[in-house]
Amino acid sequence: MVRANLLSVVMLMHAIVGLPHNARGLSMSYYMKSCPTAEHIVKNSVNNALQADPTLAAGLIRMLFHDCFIEGCDASILLDSTNDNTAEKDSPGNLSLRGYEIIDDAKQEIENTCPGVVSCADILAMAARNAVFWAGGPYYQIPKGRFDGKRSKIEDTKNLIPPSFNASQLIQAFGQRGFSPRDVVALSGAHTLGVARCSSFKARLITPDSSVDSSFVNTLSKTCSVGDNAEQPLDATRKYFDNAYFNALQMKSGVLFSDQTLFDTPVTRNLVNGYAFNQSKFFIDFQKAMRKMSKLNVKNSSQGEVRKHCRCLN
Repeated sequence: MVRANLLSVVMLMHAIVGLPHNARGLSMSYYMKSCPTAEHIVKNSVNNALQADPTLAAGLIRMLFHDCFIEGCDASILLDSTNDNTAEKDSPGNLSLRGYEIIDDAKQEIENTCPGVVSCADILAMAARNAVFWAGGPYYQIPKGRFDGKRSKIEDTKNLIPPSFNASQLIQAFGQRGFSPRDVVALSGAHTLGVARCSSFKARLITPDSSVDSSFVNTLSKTCSVGDNAEQPLDATRKYFDNAYFNALQMKSGVLFSDQTLFDTPVTRNLVNGYAFNQSKFFIDFQKAMRKMSKLNVKNSSQGEVRKHCRCLN
């Protein structure tokens, strides 16, 4: 199992970041009395799953982003479709999400210990954080106290970021949610884990793209020769959370257009170069941005509930 440098971990665990207005009600000690073992249970569920399949780390991080960017961090991504409603998870952009069973397992064990207390939204936020650390990235504390949303509709997923966005579009989309260009580049660094399917980057092979190294074009073309579902690692260390993603961008080997554009655009290029040179700086900025992400439009008790099962409403 990969672990972050101990000194970096200690520094990050003690970093203090204020809560934005929409995150009031969250607390680091939210479950201290009502369910003190919640964090431990989530950690064990994540670690056990990732020991069996390390590629699920990328899935959990991506799942949190796809949840928070739609209706806020309210576990709406976890709800199953019903006869009269098609949920977010069944939209084309979410069909490749993985790791739902990890959340289910953690929720079931927590319910056996502390029934009706810990929200699925908090479990997902903790699971994504633990996945980052398990893969070698920074550990960061996150406040708890989110409530689970009651809405999950496929039409809301139109707000997901497509892989065709350029840097200006990324900055605008994230900026509308309170993120800075630095946050955008740092969060994009999560692509140090996982893979992309050919369908998400094959357009770059059809139309000449000077931002891609010619030899890397051949690599992508070979991947796509198998079909749209063929997978290409997003960097050379797909199972390890490091700064190799930024090194790839410097070499014009970003898999997605929305990745490579960060190096090709002056306003974000210096950030890419900085993270490629200094992994510790990337880790520090990433954990700050992820903590901010995990507090997007959280629900309170009057807006949500604590689900008994993460896949359905109470």
